[in-house]
Amino acid sequence: MIKVLLADDHALVRDGLRHILQSASGFEVAGEAWDGITTIALIRSTPAQVLVLDLTMPGRNGIELIRQIKDEQPALRILVLTMHAEQQYAVRAFKAGASGYLTKESASVELVNAVTKIAGGGVYISLAMAERLAQTLNEPAEALPHQRLSDREFDVFRRIVAGQSITEIAHELCVSVKTVSTHKTRVLEKMQLPNENALVRYAIRYKLIEDDEL
Repeated sequence: MIKVLLADDHALVRDGLRHILQSASGFEVAGEAWDGITTIALIRSTPAQVLVLDLTMPGRNGIELIRQIKDEQPALRILVLTMHAEQQYAVRAFKAGASGYLTKESASVELVNAVTKIAGGGVYISLAMAERLAQTLNEPAEALPHQRLSDREFDVFRRIVAGQSITEIAHELCVSVKTVSTHKTRVLEKMQLPNENALVRYAIRYKLIEDDEL
């Protein structure tokens, strides 16, 4: 029996994931969380083999959360389940300690296989994401501007180009408007771009944002 923890801020998503796993044999959903704080409390209190983790929950940057979880529970395998299909998110998630990366649109078909594989010690990535990652092999060896951003800066960058205001970003990340403004300034400086419009053009050029997020 594979014990699984679910962490997603949308109850309907958790319900759907639970239904998929419980409809298959050999899985037990041992606990659920809905933000960074409850996720940390859950992994501390409830033994499990796999954590299915939403990358963008309130209060914490998903990459930072993965690192903390692996520091505290190194044996816990993490399957990232996210709306972000961009390869840069996948690369950062794996570097932080994730064992699998699955987009939510693929979950209904691939979730059971993904959880089974990483619970057994393997690594899982969908075919579509693998193809995206393969495309990065053709990129210049020198780091692109967005690759020099910290995980938090990259998160803020993605939220800005997706159209979120500084106030909205601050609310979702549970930080001050001043903190987000500082991150925005650093993003513009590191990427050597003049304004938000330039950030959007850059994101489109390097396919760092989906069409439906514009």
